[in-house]
Order: sequence, then C-alpha cells, then structure tokens
Amino acid sequence: MSTPVTLPRLSWGDPHGPQALLAHGLGSDGALMWRYGVALADAGWHAVAVDLRGHGDAPRTLDYRLSSYAADLIGTTPSSGGAWDAVVGHSLGGASSTLAAAQRPAWTRRLVLIDPAIALSEDDREVVRVGQEQSFADPSIEAVRAVHPEWHPIDVELKARATQRASRWAVEQTSLQNAVWDVRSAAASLTVPTHVVGADPAVHSIFTGELAAEVLRNPVVTMGVIEGAGHSPHRDRPEAAVAAVLHALR
Repeated sequence: MSTPVTLPRLSWGDPHGPQALLAHGLGSDGALMWRYGVALADAGWHAVAVDLRGHGDAPRTLDYRLSSYAADLIGTTPSSGGAWDAVVGHSLGGASSTLAAAQRPAWTRRLVLIDPAIALSEDDREVVRVGQEQSFADPSIEAVRAVHPEWHPIDVELKARATQRASRWAVEQTSLQNAVWDVRSAAASLTVPTHVVGADPAVHSIFTGELAAEVLRNPVVTMGVIEGAGHSPHRDRPEAAVAAVLHALR
C-alpha cells in the first residue's frame, strides 16, 4: 500500500471560480501546464497545477506505480473542499487521473485527457525511454530550443527547468515499476464526462488507433484530434489545444 504524498501547487485565476486541477506528464512539472492555467483563468476558472511525486518540488519516494500517482491525486482536493469541477491530465497525468476518477467518481465532475498514457506498447515505451534519456543528457535551454525551435520561449525555459528539477531515478522507476502500463479497465469504468484531446498520429501520438477505439466504447468518453500537434499539443499547437480544452468544459 502506497503512502500518498502532498503535492505542491501553483494556481491561476479567481480562487472563488470553478475549480480545475492540472496534472502534467512524465519528466515535466506543474509549471509546464501554464497554457491551460492562463486560459482557464481568463475564462473565469481557478486552475491549480501540481508537481507529481518525484517531479518539481514534490516529495521523493520509493514508489512510482501508477496507482500511487493516482492516490496522490485523489488526496488532492480544492482548498475549499468538495470535488474538482474539472481535471485536465496530460500523458502520465492523464493515466493517473483516469485511475483516480475511476476509483473515486466524486473526485471530479469532468475529465479532460491530453494524449493520455492509457496503455503503452513496447514501441511507445522505447520512444519514451529514448526521449527521457536525451532530455537528461543535456537539460539546458539551448538543447530544448534546438529540438523544439517552434515552441514558445516560456515552454523552452520551463521544459529545461522541469528536467533539471525532476528526479531522473523517479522517472526511470516510473517505467520500471509499471512493467505492464495499462489502465484501460479504469477508462472503461469511467462514469464522469470525459473528453480526450488527441495528438496527431502523423506527428506522434500514444493514444490512437485500436487503443482509442476501445476507450471510446465507453459512452461517457469523446475525442478530438489536434492536427499538426505531437504528444504535447499545448506546446506544439497551443492555441488549438487550449481551444479544445475550453470547448470540452463548456
């Protein structure tokens, strides 16, 4: 049984507005969800981004199972109490949010998943492993900018900082401790309205094809794809990604 940890928070917007939780992907941190935070705040929401365990300023631990990431999220509630009006989860954050919402339906009223890591094939895992190795090999602003020259300067700066602040061991253990990375059963049992903002398979997506078709059999789940965006739509095509999230929360 995992011991939940308390996750550090960043926030945007009016604390009295509807409450949204933002959960980032592997090797990132809460600050990298800034595009959604700013857009939600501008739309009247109070957006709260957390650093997941082993990332950013979050506590370190020995346990990096998906179930433990989910337990941390279940223990993260609005400061005023009650349920989140929406949870937005990217990649690892999407998988963890799916587990959390399936286990505790009253935790959130709505779920938005950004190219979620619902199930990873061996090919997916290898792409993730290589990408993380490259990030940790040179976590500088210059290296991030060289790989992603089209990203906003803030994303470039924050991605470099997130890699520098993450525990490399924790990131590696997240893969090793989840030898079978598959939360499809949780996705099938979701009862809250859920929208997937998908990446473009022609660029790079980990939620597509038969996997997406299977998850979409749950009638509460809908999906749209951001053309021209890879695994991180909010960095590749931020305006379209933000518009998709806001539309899903109307």
